[in-house]
Amino acid sequence: MTNSVSSEPRKIGLISLGCAKNLVDAEILLGDAAKHGYQLTMDTDDADVVLVNTCGFIDPAKEESISAILDAHRRRLHGAKAGQKLVVGGCLSQRYSADLAVQLPEVDAFLGLDEIKNAGAFFDRLLDDEGENREEGPLMAVSRRAAYIPDFDTPRVRLTAPHTAYVKIAEGCNHPCSFCVIPRMRGRHRSRTIGSVVKEVEGLVRSGVKEVNLISQDTTYYGMDLWEIKAGPRQPVDESAGPGLPALLDALGAIEGKFWIRLLYTHPAHWSDSMIAAIARNPKVVRYVDMPLQHIHDDMLDMMKRETDRAHIEGLIKRMRAGIPGLTIRTTFIVGFPGETEEHFESLLEFITLTRFERLGIFTYSREEESRAAKLPGQIHGATKKRRLREAMMLQQQISSELATSHVDEELTVLADTSQFGRTEGDAPDVDCRVHFSRPVESGQFYRVKVTGIRGYDLLAKVLGA
Repeated sequence: MTNSVSSEPRKIGLISLGCAKNLVDAEILLGDAAKHGYQLTMDTDDADVVLVNTCGFIDPAKEESISAILDAHRRRLHGAKAGQKLVVGGCLSQRYSADLAVQLPEVDAFLGLDEIKNAGAFFDRLLDDEGENREEGPLMAVSRRAAYIPDFDTPRVRLTAPHTAYVKIAEGCNHPCSFCVIPRMRGRHRSRTIGSVVKEVEGLVRSGVKEVNLISQDTTYYGMDLWEIKAGPRQPVDESAGPGLPALLDALGAIEGKFWIRLLYTHPAHWSDSMIAAIARNPKVVRYVDMPLQHIHDDMLDMMKRETDRAHIEGLIKRMRAGIPGLTIRTTFIVGFPGETEEHFESLLEFITLTRFERLGIFTYSREEESRAAKLPGQIHGATKKRRLREAMMLQQQISSELATSHVDEELTVLADTSQFGRTEGDAPDVDCRVHFSRPVESGQFYRVKVTGIRGYDLLAKVLGA
C-alpha cells in the first residue's frame, strides 16, 4: 500500500542531536517528507519512521548518538507501532554508515547529508518496498561527497520557537584544523547568494520571527568561494572583490521590521575591519559575536592549524571592541590538545584573565580518528584534561559573575523566550544566559527591563514595558 491511498498520514518521530546546523538539516528533511504526506509526531512510539539525526563531531557526541539509536530500537520492541522503521541520519550516518551498517543491524536505513532533500521518497521506499531483499543490509542513501546547499524556497518544518530561527548561509568548510574532520563529512565551503538569504529572511520576518541566527561552518568565509580573488590566511580581506558577509549584513539590515540578526560560528582568520564596520552600522545586527579561538599559545595554534597567531587574535579583539561598543564575545577553547604543556595552559589562563570574555566555553580535546591531531605525539592523559577544564571554568565563573553583577541597575532590551524568561542581545539561544522576569510576559516579544540582581550566570530583572 502506498502513502497516496493510506487512510491516515504516516508519521515521523524525530530525535535530533548536535548543533544548530544539524537542526536545520532536520527541518529540511522534514520539509521534504511533509510534501510526501508525512507528519511529525512527538510520540516516537506512534511513528511509522523514527529518525535519529546524529552528531559525529567528537567522541561524546558520537556516544550520545549511538545511545539514542539503541534506545530508539529498544522502545520499538516494547509497544511501538507495528512495522516501525529505524533510520539514522546526520553526520554520523554520513561519516560511518558503512561501518554502522555492520555494527548496528538494528538500523533499517541510513540517510546521508545530501539526501535530506529527497527524504520523503526515501521514507516511501523504505516503508512501501515490502518485497525488497533486506537480508544484505539496510537501505542506504549516502553520497560519497556532500555538495548540497538549501535555497530560500527549500521546504522546511521549523523546529525552533516561532520567534527565533536559524538560517544556513553556507555549507561545508575549507579550514585545515588538525583536530577536526567536518570537511570530510560536509565537503568544501559553498555559499548561498545574497538574494537567496534575503528572500528566506524576509519570509521568516513576515511569519513573525524576531531573531534570525546566521549559521554555517564558518560564517566569516561567506561569499569568499564566489570571489575570483581569494584571500589567504593572515592576509587582509577585501570585501569589494565579491559578495561577502558585510554586503549580506547590509542587505539583511535593510529588511523592514523589528528583529535581531545574530552572527554565529565565525573564524578569527577571516575577520576584517569592513565586517566590524558592517555590524556597527546595522542596528538590527546584535552586538554579539560567536568566535571560537580554541587556544592562544602560538605553539598550540600552529599544531591545531588555526591559521592565526596570538598577535592577530589580540589585535582583532581590540579592534572589535573598539569598533562595536557594547560587544559581547562568545568563544570556546580546547584544553588537553596533544603537546599542551603546563606553560601552554597557563598562557591560556592568563589570556582569559586579561581578555575577560563575556561568554566562554571549554572543551577537552577529543582524539578523532582520521584527523591529523590523532597522530600527533604527546597525547594528554584524561585526568589532566579534566583538571585543566575545571581550572579554566572556575576562572571563567568568577569573571562571568563579575560581569553579570556590573549589569545591575542597567536597562536592557530582552526578547522573551517564554512568559518567565528571555535573553538579551548578548545571549544566543540554548547556549548563553537568561533574564528572569519579575512578572509573566508574552513570549516572542521585545521588552525593556531593569536588572535587579543575578542568579548564577543569569540576570533577574523588573519588566518596564514592551
